[in-house]
Amino acid sequence: MLVKKSLSLIFLLAVILPVGLRAGGPWPQPKGKYYLKLSEWWLRYDEHYTGTGQTDPNVTSGVYNTVIYGEFGLTDRLTGVVNFPFLSRNVMNNLRSETTGDIISAGEALTGLGDAEASLRYALSTPGSAYPIAASLTLGLPLGNAKGGEAGNLQTGDGEFNQLLGLSVGHGFQLGKTNAYWSVFSGFNNRTEGFSDEFRYQLEGGLNLVNDKLWVIGRLSGSESFFNGETAANTTNTSIFANNAEFISPGLELSYYLTDRLGISISAAGAVSGKLIAAAPAYSVGVFWDGR
Repeated sequence: MLVKKSLSLIFLLAVILPVGLRAGGPWPQPKGKYYLKLSEWWLRYDEHYTGTGQTDPNVTSGVYNTVIYGEFGLTDRLTGVVNFPFLSRNVMNNLRSETTGDIISAGEALTGLGDAEASLRYALSTPGSAYPIAASLTLGLPLGNAKGGEAGNLQTGDGEFNQLLGLSVGHGFQLGKTNAYWSVFSGFNNRTEGFSDEFRYQLEGGLNLVNDKLWVIGRLSGSESFFNGETAANTTNTSIFANNAEFISPGLELSYYLTDRLGISISAAGAVSGKLIAAAPAYSVGVFWDGR
């Protein structure tokens, strides 16, 4: 019989999952310019990584987020960023006996707002620098439901206000006749409400193909817990916002410009190792408008 658990790092994956070439990184939006993206992100899984890094089965579960993402150049160095899952649905299927097929526990679902993020990214280097460097502050806004479902383990948010302070550096270059770039991000995530603080990182590289219309982007993202929260040792919560979750996650995105400004994107990412995280890939499709 499957144990009814929903251990996952859905929220962290959703935050770190790509939202487009111009989203994030050390490159600021020019003053008055912007980038908008509407996307659908989903994850469906029946296995999870345990606290020791092993995989265990769980009742089939899924999370589906409809997300609006936006960047706006406040000045040539300062960019405002919003990441808002305005519709989040968390689903747990029926738990059935493996021998009789009878329903042991009925499934549940929760729909509502998700936790949002508001960021400021400041270019420490001069705009147009060959190796741009930027500092960022991201505030995690607890707009979601942290105690949904009969057992309180269906959530669209974690109920805590966090602050992620980050630093990023990158470089754009030519690979033959092909435009390319790389960037590196690292940050410290200060969490509240008894959650452990985290170290976040991301490595990214991209190639511009098909007459500069297609960006092929690869990423390696990760999160490491400091295990310093009040609930680090005594909590039994197995919600989708499990404390002390860790992961290493490769990802791939294809971003195609249909016109000079309008484009579509598809992406996938999943943990190759982790703790308290879903052992399944997450996917995203979206449409974007590049108001450069």
